[in-house]
Amino acid sequence: MKPYKKRGCPAYILLFALILIPSALMLGGCSYSRQPRIVRIGHNQSTSHPTHIALAAFRDYIHEHMEGRYQVEVYPSELLGSQTDMVQLTQTGAIDYCIASNAILETFSKNYEIFNLPYLFASADSYHHAMDDPDITAPIFTATQKAGFTAVTWLDAGTRNFYTVSKPIESPADLKGLKIRVQQSPTNIEMMRLLGGSATPMGFGDVYTALQSNIIDGAENNEMALTDNGHGDVCKYYSYDMHQMVPDILIGNNAFIESLPEEDRIIFEEGYRLINQVQRKEWVKAVDAAREKAAGQQKVQFLYPDQEPFVRACFPLHQSVLQNNPAIRPIYDAIQEYNTRYPSAAE
Repeated sequence: MKPYKKRGCPAYILLFALILIPSALMLGGCSYSRQPRIVRIGHNQSTSHPTHIALAAFRDYIHEHMEGRYQVEVYPSELLGSQTDMVQLTQTGAIDYCIASNAILETFSKNYEIFNLPYLFASADSYHHAMDDPDITAPIFTATQKAGFTAVTWLDAGTRNFYTVSKPIESPADLKGLKIRVQQSPTNIEMMRLLGGSATPMGFGDVYTALQSNIIDGAENNEMALTDNGHGDVCKYYSYDMHQMVPDILIGNNAFIESLPEEDRIIFEEGYRLINQVQRKEWVKAVDAAREKAAGQQKVQFLYPDQEPFVRACFPLHQSVLQNNPAIRPIYDAIQEYNTRYPSAAE
């Protein structure tokens, strides 16, 4: 049975409600002006997920250091709508922050396209060092300012790997003829073509049923998709080809950020760093727990194929993306320097 998924409200209803409620309070009397500024943050994960734990730490940090000037409210599990809804609400300022996927942000700026490149990072160390380098991330994070929002920090989403119902993936040849769910991104669709599989884009919430009913043969994601979303109940092979390391991004409404007094903005920026630190620590623990549960309770078999044939098959995608989007070439080259310093453990 597919796990229950709480559905969010349409964005226009949320926008109306979030604007109407504060307006009503203001009309109720001048005492509202002495109330703390409510800061709303939305995301699509459960309250036990590293993302929520990190945002809760941010909430507590702001409350502790702001002397009641701000009240942070964290809304998990798509309570404010889908990720697309929440990005739109952040654009308009109906909410102040949300966690957005790279695939969604790519529709606002082609600079985000670089993170969808398969095998962009040679290792987790290269990934983390590159993402911590503001010279690399700033041109990407600020590229959406005209759209009304800016990225304020990144969150680790681990490595994306293939997992399948009944056929283990040990080489690209094993993907031939298989229908694999991918994120709704042109880069991901082309990646599957190069690897020989059949890309099946769909929303993440539809994946469980599609796997269970054999509409698709597998998917690709991190280990927690097996346990938190129940995919390991259906898929019995998880192959560490490590084709992508794609961060999740915390975006903030520009008008709110720019309205912060300088001393408040400094504390908020310290809070963003706290989110990143807490989430990354919690991520390591969550992945370990997911692997243990998947292997022990769901009987998922973890495989470690030779990565080189996958890398070789995907390399033409690097060339075509860079040719079509030369603006990201300096970012790409800077990441390659980190790849040289932190190569794959297999090298």
